[in-house]
Amino acid sequence: MDFQNRAGGKTGSGGVASAADAGVDRRERLRQLALETIDLQKDPYFMRNHIGTYECKLCLTLHNNEGSYLAHTQGKKHQANLARRAAKEQSEQPFLPAPQKAAVETKKFVKIGRPGYKVTRERDPGSGQQALLFQIDYPEITDGIAPRHRFMSAYEQKIQPPDKRWQYLLFAAEPYETIGFKIPSREVDKSEKFWTMWNKDTKQFFLQVAFKMERGDEQSYY
Repeated sequence: MDFQNRAGGKTGSGGVASAADAGVDRRERLRQLALETIDLQKDPYFMRNHIGTYECKLCLTLHNNEGSYLAHTQGKKHQANLARRAAKEQSEQPFLPAPQKAAVETKKFVKIGRPGYKVTRERDPGSGQQALLFQIDYPEITDGIAPRHRFMSAYEQKIQPPDKRWQYLLFAAEPYETIGFKIPSREVDKSEKFWTMWNKDTKQFFLQVAFKMERGDEQSYY
């Protein structure tokens, strides 16, 4: 926009622009920008009427040419109406229930009682290291089920008063009831001396747990 020869200006320099001139310049820059970035064919509110002018169906305004309409789309009125229309459509959108998750069938078993078991105390004759060997019999175990075990601290159980000197070793296999053994709360040796074996033929589960050596283990036994 040419600002030369304006009142208050010097030759070869820009003069002082009025508010109206600045507004015209701003709208022209917005129009040029819109022409480069907006496709009128995809604008749902752009319409050419029977007399050759253009209308904004959102704001109900008339425009002499496409440039005028594009400048209008960048203005506050059009942008505010777009925001109101989006908010209205959002509020009128029907509530869609969240998709239901596929139901996971819970396996149910009828408990048939406690399994038979045998516990053997063991001691390494050379080092004196102490261990326990558990044998749990599951003759009626469910097909496809393997016995499980886990250690539980005295503070997890609710049967006896908690005692930090003890911990519990639990065995579980459907359809049998879970059984537990009260063993010393000592650090377990997780080397090759700790092992499990499930004999599918005899339906017997074996677990050996060895305790790390402590002072006095050579003389005492649990």
